[in-house]
Amino acid sequence: MFAQMIREGAQNLTRNVKQVDALNVFPVPDGDTGTNMNLSFTSGVNEMNKYESTDITEVTKALSKGLLMGARGNSGVILSQLFRGFSKSIEGTKEIDAKQFANALQQGVDTAYKAVMKPVEGTILTVSKDAAKMAQKMSQKVDDITYLMQEVLTEAKASLKRTPDLLPILKQVGVVDSGGQGLVYVYEGMLRALKGETFIENTVHEEVYELKENKEEHVRDEVSSMMASGVLSVEDIEYGYCTEFMIRLDKQKAPQFNEFQFRERINRYGDSLLVISDDELVKVHIHAEDLSKVMELAQYFGGLTNIKIENMREQFLAIKEGQVVSEQDQPMKDFGIITVSMGDGIAEIFKSLGADVVIAGGQTMNPSTEDFVKAIKQVQAEKIIILPNNSNIILAAEQSAELVDQEVAVVPTKNVPQGMSALLSYNPAASLEENKDSMTRAKDQVKSGQVTFAVRDTQIDEVSINKGDFMGIFDGKIVYASNEIKATTTSLLDKMIDEDSEIITLIYGEDVKEEQAKEIEDYITAQYPDVDVEVHNGQQPLYSYLIAVE
Repeated sequence: MFAQMIREGAQNLTRNVKQVDALNVFPVPDGDTGTNMNLSFTSGVNEMNKYESTDITEVTKALSKGLLMGARGNSGVILSQLFRGFSKSIEGTKEIDAKQFANALQQGVDTAYKAVMKPVEGTILTVSKDAAKMAQKMSQKVDDITYLMQEVLTEAKASLKRTPDLLPILKQVGVVDSGGQGLVYVYEGMLRALKGETFIENTVHEEVYELKENKEEHVRDEVSSMMASGVLSVEDIEYGYCTEFMIRLDKQKAPQFNEFQFRERINRYGDSLLVISDDELVKVHIHAEDLSKVMELAQYFGGLTNIKIENMREQFLAIKEGQVVSEQDQPMKDFGIITVSMGDGIAEIFKSLGADVVIAGGQTMNPSTEDFVKAIKQVQAEKIIILPNNSNIILAAEQSAELVDQEVAVVPTKNVPQGMSALLSYNPAASLEENKDSMTRAKDQVKSGQVTFAVRDTQIDEVSINKGDFMGIFDGKIVYASNEIKATTTSLLDKMIDEDSEIITLIYGEDVKEEQAKEIEDYITAQYPDVDVEVHNGQQPLYSYLIAVE
């Protein structure tokens, strides 16, 4: 029953994502609270649906794990903490009564408040707190969870209406808190399930950060990538084992896990590295040869789980000999995503975010309409989303839509940061048109910066530029130029970062050394201690740095 409550809560949130997004005005009107909460909650439901258990402890543990790994944005993180505390409260029980349910809601609130450095009232935190307080009060009077949940929802709605009195910006704009509204939608769905008003089909959608579970699909992706990179024989494969695992961090062994340093160390043992972490788990994907060194390093930080090792040399031979089912034999899936990138590192990032096909291209090497048509056929999906990531590629992408049988939506992303932002907002439960709308909005919310060099002398927008200078470009406008790459990059960052900035993504190109990128990261950390910094080796040509500020 609890699992059904969660599924219906997720469905109700999905149905109302647009309404939640429209309310998002704090701290800035970026319109992504509903999307973040929806994707976060969907991740939790996906993990929960993998288990068939009547033990509520097991159900909530799975839900909490999925939420934790899929949490996006402040609202998504808070949502994950609410259910994380809920799960910990009932640990060891197989079923719960109204009082235990109320206590679990309260522990969820306590956990969420502790997770936020500076809790702000008038947000999802307040709504959850007031609702949990009502649950505590009612649990002393009744032992009917359906009745208790009805009172919880009633108080949550009342608390939501009070949020403008606590947060001036809400009153100024004339709306209620978006995160609180999202939580109300979740509670509405949970109550609906308790009343038996709906039946939710137990459908699992692949969450974008999830490492692929389907072996044949994973094999094809890995080997196809190798072939595209020029691997023509087994002898060409330097790192033969596709290795995936998770580290459950041991706070005694590694009290302060540093993702950047870990990525730097483990990258010595292979390539195609992806690392995703939170405060408890680290998910790793790497192509390696000496697995003992990889595992030895990983075990230093905690216990290993979900270990998967595939021999890519055998897979390569199987693909070439036709032993794996061909693409044409695969059933058509619902959605496929095609994106364009320059640089192997950026391609890997897009794949890790859920792209099915990454077309090599960008500035000076625009893919043709035929390239897109081939990619669309390769995906084998009924509905296609294309992210061109360059203004000169949009028309070719749109034209390809007229030459295929599938439904195609082109999200007009003009650079890589916009493409990544759009892809993060993709929702497999939404329609093609809804996805196009939300992804278009998402790409418009990210600040994009590039550092490249000038090929001639000129003066643009009062900026004097000499041939060979490094130019800092902010949302298509040249804002700084000098003959020093570090000075140009830091000056560009200073113009892009403001008090509302939360996340800086720095992607360095093939002409930049790792030490140089580390210097820029150190500069950001020192000058802007409140922002999170992510650094990736994009290996892109022409552009020394691609920068996204959110």
